[in-house]
Amino acid sequence: MEKNQLIKHRGTIYRILALDNEEVLLIDCIKKVMPKWYKLDEVDGYEVCTEEELLEATATALAEEQDMPPKSRQTVHERFTVIAGILPFVNDDRLRTEVIRRVAEEKGISLPTVRNYLCQYLIYQDISALLPKERGSAERELTADEKNIRWALNKFYFTRHKNSLKTAYTYMLKEKYCDGDGNLLPHYPSFNQFRYFHSKYKSQQTTLISRNGIKDYQRNHRPLLGDGVQEFAPAVGTGMIDSTICDIYLVDECGNLVGRPVLTIITDSFSNGFVMGYALTWEGGTYSLRDLMLNVIADKVEWCRKFGILIKKEQWDSSQMPSVIVSDMGSEYKSSTFAQITELGITLVNLPPLRPELKSIVEKSFQLLQESVKPYLMDHGYVDKDAGERLAPDYRKGACLLMEDYEKVVIRSILYHNSQRILEDYPYTEEMIAAEVQPHPNSIFEWGKSQPGCNLISVSARQLILTLLPRVNAKFTRKGLVVFGLRYSCDERNFTEEYLNGGDAIAAYNPESADVIYLLQNGEFIEFRLIESRFSGKNFEEIREMQGKQREIVGSAVHNNLQGRIDLASHVERIVSGRERSEDVNLREIRKTKKKAKEERHRNFVEEVKKDGKYGGTDA
Repeated sequence: MEKNQLIKHRGTIYRILALDNEEVLLIDCIKKVMPKWYKLDEVDGYEVCTEEELLEATATALAEEQDMPPKSRQTVHERFTVIAGILPFVNDDRLRTEVIRRVAEEKGISLPTVRNYLCQYLIYQDISALLPKERGSAERELTADEKNIRWALNKFYFTRHKNSLKTAYTYMLKEKYCDGDGNLLPHYPSFNQFRYFHSKYKSQQTTLISRNGIKDYQRNHRPLLGDGVQEFAPAVGTGMIDSTICDIYLVDECGNLVGRPVLTIITDSFSNGFVMGYALTWEGGTYSLRDLMLNVIADKVEWCRKFGILIKKEQWDSSQMPSVIVSDMGSEYKSSTFAQITELGITLVNLPPLRPELKSIVEKSFQLLQESVKPYLMDHGYVDKDAGERLAPDYRKGACLLMEDYEKVVIRSILYHNSQRILEDYPYTEEMIAAEVQPHPNSIFEWGKSQPGCNLISVSARQLILTLLPRVNAKFTRKGLVVFGLRYSCDERNFTEEYLNGGDAIAAYNPESADVIYLLQNGEFIEFRLIESRFSGKNFEEIREMQGKQREIVGSAVHNNLQGRIDLASHVERIVSGRERSEDVNLREIRKTKKKAKEERHRNFVEEVKKDGKYGGTDA
């Protein structure tokens, strides 16, 4: 026999811990009790056993220490520290018992726990044996009551009705624990059991989605683990666009309340909010986008001068289009008209719904622009957060600013936002620090324009306007190029073949004027002018009204036209009814007969004039 050798006898496995003359110290590996001394004669006939047999008999798998999770490795070493001072005294029963008692007191743990740690280590002679067993690795079958509780939670709690746990518990008792007369049965789960099952098995994600809806979860609760705007803006040239209703009421020149304007802006993401352009309009949609794009490419010095604001170019140096425009799923941004801007080389990125954090730069810019001027507009129609609440003031009564006045305020706010706002948390690079770039959006934007990867597009105002005009199917005919039923021709080029051959075409038009349309051919806009001068100076809506009224007038005369045709047929039939066709018509002397009829007609005319008393211009 040797120390640490395994032996077995009658289904029990022992490990030899020590040998002393005629005695041997053994520990029962199956019962896991403290080791005992046995006479050598008693164990003389025991068989040798292997480590694999021990592991199989005890259903144990020892893990390698390097494969353990950090928390498990920490626990193993803490447990071994508890028994490390006991191992030298394992052979002496009295001293071992005294040391176990002292260690339990010092560590503040129970005696059975210390003995359990010691036995585990002695049986396997491996520190990995002290690894705590995983709990709950095998799922047990739910009881009948637990299945009923699960059913009630799914049916009455995890729903859009947002019932309380108490209400769901009541529904469960009514449906599952009442007899046919509705009387409660003697045995049923308590509310504490119901609440415990809910707390044990609930999923926070499931609770939020089932009770509040997927939209609320995506907007307000979804984990925000993405890299945010950095995914979209590695360099200057990525613009984020959005619109909002301004928090102020405006009036017209007569003092009449008009309403709240719509502010549309586009910000550069790389510079963390540099406003490249804005549009202040009474409505959103296509017109606000057109005005916005024209403002982006405009000379900001000249633009501000129109409002009596003098600025330096570096305060707002932006006159090019971003190569990438990021927008949400708004209808105006998904429209085919706005999508035509891609013909200029611009890439449109429509964000998925309910993901405002992906364009947080422009969302934050709206807040900053309006909050910065809020204190100075509070008594001038500014709408505070309590609007519409009980006892809140009617902010419409304080309205006094014109659209032009508020636009000056917006420009001033943008200038401060661009050139004086400090970006304290901007992620400066080593190159930016070396260049001593000031922590203002306009400084970062200006520095970014000189860096590799900057992608801005130069566009003329005419090219931009024509690109954003709505388009319609047109048709070549002999009467010209027909659009909306109107005829157009081109004086600069010869389209005779197209007029003669016919065919479909695409034309861009300005809804505000029907005088000119533009034929889109091979990426070129060719001007066609209105042929029908009666429609000159009118827009398409006015022309449609004229055409509609004309159709009404023509339609009202249809009845008279039909009645006239019927009367005509009746009169003609009466006239010819007294005449019958002769079979002996003389066809030989047509000239002679016609001459005779003409003389007779002339003679009758003269006689009729004489009867009236006038002839040759004198009285008879």
